[in-house]
Amino acid sequence: MLNIFLITLAVLALLSIIFEEVTHLNKAKTTLFFGCVAWIALFVAARDPSHQHLIAEQLNENILEIATLWLFLMSTMTFVAYLNAKGMIQILVQKLFPQKVSVRMLMIQVALFSLVLSAICDNVTATLVSLGLLTTFQLESQMKRRMAVLIIFAVNSGGVALITGDVTTLMIFLGGHVHISQLLILFIPAAISVMLLAVLFSLKAEGHVSTTPIKRQYNKIDVLIALIFLTTIILTMVLNIFFGIPPVLTFLSGLSIMFLVGTTSRSNKEELQILEYIRQVEFDTLLFFLGILLLVGMLKEIGTLHLLTEVYAKFDPNISNFVTGIGSALLDNVPLTAALLKAEPVLTTPEWLGLTYSVGVGGSLLVIGSAAGIIAMSKVKELTFVTYLKYVPALTLCYSCGYGLTLLLAYKFFG
Repeated sequence: MLNIFLITLAVLALLSIIFEEVTHLNKAKTTLFFGCVAWIALFVAARDPSHQHLIAEQLNENILEIATLWLFLMSTMTFVAYLNAKGMIQILVQKLFPQKVSVRMLMIQVALFSLVLSAICDNVTATLVSLGLLTTFQLESQMKRRMAVLIIFAVNSGGVALITGDVTTLMIFLGGHVHISQLLILFIPAAISVMLLAVLFSLKAEGHVSTTPIKRQYNKIDVLIALIFLTTIILTMVLNIFFGIPPVLTFLSGLSIMFLVGTTSRSNKEELQILEYIRQVEFDTLLFFLGILLLVGMLKEIGTLHLLTEVYAKFDPNISNFVTGIGSALLDNVPLTAALLKAEPVLTTPEWLGLTYSVGVGGSLLVIGSAAGIIAMSKVKELTFVTYLKYVPALTLCYSCGYGLTLLLAYKFFG
């Protein structure tokens, strides 16, 4: 009975996201409510103190994972929000993109930009910067929504080819199942599937769009903070690869340097204005993440994820990997991948590469299936769970195409 009740809470949370436009209840608040109630129910239903202690340990582990992600998100968002408020992102876009461009060409440029950026830095940073890029163009609502969907798919696709781009790729690599040289081949199907989606989305896209010329004056201190942000991204990758330093620690260090540098040139009033801006823009996103991850942790606690690994082992690995990717659109791909790795399935190199692609990209099929999607839904008001559904057929086609190409290349070179 308890498991049925808890799964019902997870379903209600999903429904609250789907029908947010109807109920006018903020999805961040509803998911947080259901996530908290689910864990309270676990404690109430505990049979004895030892069982309560075990649940407390699992909750602490879940909260530690959430806190790590929260701090990382907060650090990244602070940098991006500051640079966006100072017009630095708009200025960068004007340097990289022409002031007037056709919508079709912009689609391809945005897709390539997001794809490459997500390969060299984490998905959260790549999504925030790419969405910041969109704000500089005067796009109609439908086109802005389409661009946001393209960014989600491109960011998730770019991250699969390098251990710096996606947590699940890093997990499979650290498990000793694939080498970096083997992972690099995933960039080919990832790039082809992203370009296919860009072409599909641009078929009915006509006309030109332009950026609003920025004549804003920026200070040397703003350029310095932009350089600190870039340096932090690079050091995050380097220090993690060579010394195993968690990305959150490097980003918090970069954030502290940003605040120290900012303090030397800004008054206390200006500092408070910047922090208030960040709080207003980002707090809902952080609450939404908290609610979602509490629910995923609960599903892990009651054994739902373990049940999935048992089903996985009963079918052909190539089929199981494809379906697992689709499943990661509903369940967070990190605990899903962790559960599969603990089950220790016996897979060949092509099958491991197929799993790497599927769990990395499959989350794009639903807007709640990846960090990129959750961030985009929180920041682009035109994008909701329901409006995202109309793009699912195109996304499924491109995901299937990318997965098929992954297997084709993997079996050709490593089979």
